[in-house]
Formats: sequence, C-alpha cells, structure tokens
Amino acid sequence: MPRLGEGETALNRPQSQTALRTLLAGLTPNVRGAIWMLASALAFTAMTTLVKFLGADYSPALQTFYRQVAGILVLAPIIVRDWRRAFYTTRPFILLFRSAAGTVAMILNFYAYQKMPLADANALSFTRSLWLAPLAFFVLRETLGPLRIGATVVGFAGVILMLTPSGQFHLDLPALAALASAFLFALTITGMKVMTRDHSPFTLLVYAAVLGLVFAIPPALFSWRWPHPVDLVLLVIMGVLGVVTQACYIKGMQIGDAAAMAPIDYTRLVFAVAAGALLFHQMPGPRTLIGAAIVVGATLYITWREHVAAKVEAAALAAATAEDAQAMAEAG
Repeated sequence: MPRLGEGETALNRPQSQTALRTLLAGLTPNVRGAIWMLASALAFTAMTTLVKFLGADYSPALQTFYRQVAGILVLAPIIVRDWRRAFYTTRPFILLFRSAAGTVAMILNFYAYQKMPLADANALSFTRSLWLAPLAFFVLRETLGPLRIGATVVGFAGVILMLTPSGQFHLDLPALAALASAFLFALTITGMKVMTRDHSPFTLLVYAAVLGLVFAIPPALFSWRWPHPVDLVLLVIMGVLGVVTQACYIKGMQIGDAAAMAPIDYTRLVFAVAAGALLFHQMPGPRTLIGAAIVVGATLYITWREHVAAKVEAAALAAATAEDAQAMAEAG
C-alpha cells in the first residue's frame, strides 16, 4: 500500500506545476527575463566561490578541464539526438580560434578569481563590454559614434581607478589576467556575432564545449592531480554551474528586453561582495567600489545606446519593407 499522503502528492504535483506555469505566464516578459538573469547571477557567484575555494589545491587549468568535462556531460544527451547538425560548420578555423581564445580566457579568469577578492575580479570582468567597442570597429567594421567612444574611455578610467587602491597605479598579475580574460571573452563574443550569421547558437555552444576540453587538456596535464571524492563532486558542481549560468543568461536575454536585462546581470557584483565578506572575509575598498560603479555605468550606457540604435534600424527596415510592398501593390 502507498504511504499516507503519497497519492495526494502525485495528484497535486501536476496542479502545482500548472499553477506555477500560470503564475509565470501572468508576468511580463521583462519580469520573467529578470528572474532568469538573477538565477544566472546566483549560479555564477556560486561557481566563482567554488573556484576560489578549490584554488588552493587545483590550478586554473585543471579547474577549466573539469569545467569543460561537466559541460560536455550536460550537453551529451542533446548532441546524441542530432550529432550531424550539432557539428556542422563551414568555418572550422574561426571555431578553432574562438574556442582556443575562450579556453585561455577561462583559465585566466579562474586564476584571477583564485588570487583576487571576488568583488574585484567581478568588477574587472565587466570590462568585457568595454573591449567590444574597439573590436566592433576593427573586426566588424562597425561605425563608432563619439558618445560610444566617450563611454568606453570613461569606463576604462574607472578601471584605472580600481587599479589604484592606495593612490598609486598597481597592475599585478591577477589584475592583468582579469583584464586579458575580459579582452579574450570580448573577442569570442565578436566571433560569435560573425558566426551566428550562418551557424546556430547550439552549434557554437557544442564546439565551445568540445574544443574547449581539447585545448584544456595540455595545460591541465602540467598540474594534474587526481581529486579526492569530495573535491571531484565540487569540481563537477562547479562545471554544471557554469553551464547553468550560460543557459539562464541566454534564456533571460531571449525573453526580456536586452536594455532592461543588462542591469540585472550586474547584481552578481552585489552577490560577489556578499560572498567575499561572508566566506572569505574580504571587503572591497572605496576606490574599487567607485571604479566598479563607473565601469558598470559606462557599460550600461553602451548597452542602452546599442538598444536604441537597433530599434531605429528595425523601424527603418520595417518602413522600407512597407514602402516596397505598397509600391508593388500599386504596380500590380
């Protein structure tokens, strides 16, 4: 016989799921997107906390290796369903370069989180959006207006302020690794903009996971060690959290408006300050907080300008299409 309440749980479960879906459906797209973005920020903070916690025993390259293994395990069931579509590409060399840059960026990023306070490393990681401006000009041949250039310059001024905690400029290896990692991540994002013209995001994700694992193996071998059972579980959790971070971020951006979702992503700085203070007794200094605020403000402005430009371009395209349709109707 079933236990008391077992039948009730089975009967109520579909009703609770339906109620949850109804509740979510009643929310606006931006609210639902914000929930996904908050989940991404929390998962990212949990992942970087594990990176810092395990950093004393496992090198950044080794952590990157386990991060990629976990990512492939998560994606494997989807890849098996249609492996031909997952691996189809017409630009293998760009994929190789993008994956190599992403792997090096991840290793440098993990190194920065191991050696720096969580809040400082998070703040410097936001410079990824600032690097996109010059890369868009040189690689994608996009036109940069004076306002976007000015916002980028102001953002990097905030970086310089963060790098002068005692009033003197101090660029040590962890900070340099964080900046280099942000630049390489911006490079992979620029490559993604090129590749999405004829490749699906799923294909790019699969290649990033598989090639990332291949590129992570050689540096991981130089510091290889077999993890203890508890550490292995934590490393796998860290890797899964990395995939969850990406999935929630993409879902949030897909559902909500990009200009509205961008500020939500910066909540991970708040979570990083809290995690650093509670778990590692690290508090950011006033210059770090002011510099981070300048970087966040500059990147938010750039995001808003891009959003406005995209809306203007879409409106112009819609107007041109309507004029063409009217002209064809009159000609017919």
